[in-house]
Amino acid sequence: MQETDAVKNARREMEICNACRYCEGFCAVFPAVELRREFSAGDLSYLANLCHGCRGCYYACQYSPPHEWGINVPRTLAEVRAESYAEYAWPKPLATVFERNGTLVSLVAALGIAVVLILSMLLNSPGNFFGAHGTVPDSFYEVIPLWAMQIVGIATFGYSLVALWMGARNFWRDAGPRDKVGPTAMAIALWDVLTLKNLGGGGNGCNDNSEAFSMRRRYLHHAMFYGFMLCFAATTVGFIYHAFLGWPAPYPFISAPVLLGTVGGILLLVGTVGLFAMKFVDDPMPNVRRLLGGDIALLMLLAMIALTGLVLLAVRATGAMGLAMAIHLGFILAFFLVLPYSKMVHGVYRSAALLRRAVERKMKPLGGE
Repeated sequence: MQETDAVKNARREMEICNACRYCEGFCAVFPAVELRREFSAGDLSYLANLCHGCRGCYYACQYSPPHEWGINVPRTLAEVRAESYAEYAWPKPLATVFERNGTLVSLVAALGIAVVLILSMLLNSPGNFFGAHGTVPDSFYEVIPLWAMQIVGIATFGYSLVALWMGARNFWRDAGPRDKVGPTAMAIALWDVLTLKNLGGGGNGCNDNSEAFSMRRRYLHHAMFYGFMLCFAATTVGFIYHAFLGWPAPYPFISAPVLLGTVGGILLLVGTVGLFAMKFVDDPMPNVRRLLGGDIALLMLLAMIALTGLVLLAVRATGAMGLAMAIHLGFILAFFLVLPYSKMVHGVYRSAALLRRAVERKMKPLGGE
């Protein structure tokens, strides 16, 4: 991690917090701060990604604005966190896309829809594209060939996985622990990830727009996270059905892929729309407003994936199936392309930070005797 103004300011604030220690019970960040006497740029990147932005420390801090020290840990760590996304991005020349993330997501989404629509129409006659195919097996592939879905999906998603892995490796090398990672630490970190424990602050929830505590943000993140995972599970089960059992899509409503996708799509839609709405009522002081565009663009992209998937399920037996499927796949293509260069990377780096925190819990203070 490079020495930037945001990193220097974060170091100043962490040194003050380390001397004060009033917020030591609020979240995982402050116990990790107490293990240090000095803060390298890598340490600050780790702390920034460990922060879940619950904002409890901002409202509790006696040195927050308008105090002359101006301690604003949520905003400061958000700035460092955003810089870390670009710092660890792979390949490096694409790191600049984080600077205009909202614009990029919007443009790629529009391009993805346009590409899939145009190719779908070129590969079909108007009667076939807008025809009612019913729900007989292989009807989806009469509109968009299976080979085309597989080539595009494997290429884009495979690239995204490689880019995410390389970014996580860069983060770990810069901010990783000195000790080896054992199964106990992995289990603790996995539990923290799956429960989103740190979105509960010190146990009472987040401070969304005032000193009042609320679990709303945590519950909406749960809906988005598990909705996304259920949708992914639906796709995986559908692949197993087709590739290993010889059962091609579309599937009846009372089937594992459809039920998983329906429940997942509804949860994903609820979570993304709810978090989108919260962006406009949150207290702006602990936030970095210039990052709002990228956050909203990603939330809307995920929401449109969920919504168009549910619409496709509703119209799949009608003449609107071809158009609905092309639009849905266009949004998915856009998501795969921007995945390593959007706010979604916070899930990877935050999980890695939680793993480091689990390893550190039994370590002596870094830099101590």
